[in-house]
Formats: sequence, C-alpha cells, structure tokens
Amino acid sequence: MIGRIIETEACVAEGAAWLRRAEPRFARALDLTGPLPLRRRPDGFAQLLSAIVSQQVSVASARAIWARLEAAGMVAPAPVLAASEEELRSLGLSRQKASYARALAGAGIDFDALRGAPTDDVISTLVAVKGIGIWTAEIYAMFSLGRADVFAPGDLALQEAVRLLFDLPERPRDKALRTMAEAWSPWRSVAARALWAYYHVAKQREGIA
Repeated sequence: MIGRIIETEACVAEGAAWLRRAEPRFARALDLTGPLPLRRRPDGFAQLLSAIVSQQVSVASARAIWARLEAAGMVAPAPVLAASEEELRSLGLSRQKASYARALAGAGIDFDALRGAPTDDVISTLVAVKGIGIWTAEIYAMFSLGRADVFAPGDLALQEAVRLLFDLPERPRDKALRTMAEAWSPWRSVAARALWAYYHVAKQREGIA
C-alpha cells in the first residue's frame, strides 16, 4: 500500500493530533516539542547518492564532498557510471563509497515509478542496491516520498527516545521497536518525527545537545 502522502505541515499536524489521541505519551512529548517539522526532501538519484556520501562521516565532511561532486557534475547516473573509481575518489569518496555510487548509478532505478509503488516495493528495490541499507531506504520512503506510515526502528535516536518516553529499562532493539510502532499506524512517519523532536528536547535538558 501507498497510503497517505505527507505533503504539507497540515498533514503532519493531522498525524500528530491522531497520535495524541492514540497514545498519552505522545501527547506529553508533543507538548514539549511543539509543532513538528515537515522535513520533506527531493526524491531521485541525487538524494540517495547524498545519503551514501553522508555515511560514517561528519556533516561538514559530507557537505564538502557533495560540493565537489556537484561542481564536477557527478550527481546524476550517467556521469557517475562513466567515471572511473579514481575520478570519484579524487572528489573525496572512499573506495567503498565510489563502488556504492557506481552501483547506484548502474541499478537502473525508475525513480518516477517509485513514487507510485507500494512502500514495501520501494524499500526492497532500494536495499537491493549495494550500499543502501534498510535505514536509508526507510528514510527515503519517509521524507523523499512522503509516506505517512513508515518507521525506521534501526535508528538509534528513535530507540533512545522510546526508552525515555516510555520509561523502558533499555533501548528497544530493531525488531521490538518495529513491533511496538505498529500501534502508531497509519501515522508512523509522524511518530518518528515526534520521537526525534522529543529526543532533542530530552538531550538538551540533559545538557548533551
């Protein structure tokens, strides 16, 4: 199923109101966070390549590498596929990430078709590409495609936010959190937004963020 598409801040607010009614803990979290952000992003090849670039490096490093890729015209499938590994590495990509970039460029993904594909198909299509894991695929479905009912239970910040909000003895692991999030359907993407926002509020109170 595709389900609802989050296109505006009003969509996010609708989901937040539903979560307030469904789970008192979300009501408490939302009172602290205030209105949730839309966080929509573009879709397509460049967005996924940017996700690959950002893996395991600082935000500043990722931005610098991306700027070099853009300047070299290496943000579309054809030029990336035509480039040698050495060319890609000269722009700041590691050997592994250069391999991932070329794999994505050669995957032949029909990004226009993904917009109308069921979410499970979107995720299975993306994770079939070397270098794209389930977290990246779920985040793409959530923010680039605007799917309202996607969650990313492998995200450590979401796990920690749930531990704090639900007063759990430890962070729920991926499988347990995925099961727990079923109760927040059909607005799991808004639940994720709420939990990320709550995480930042909680950590600011602890003096961490």
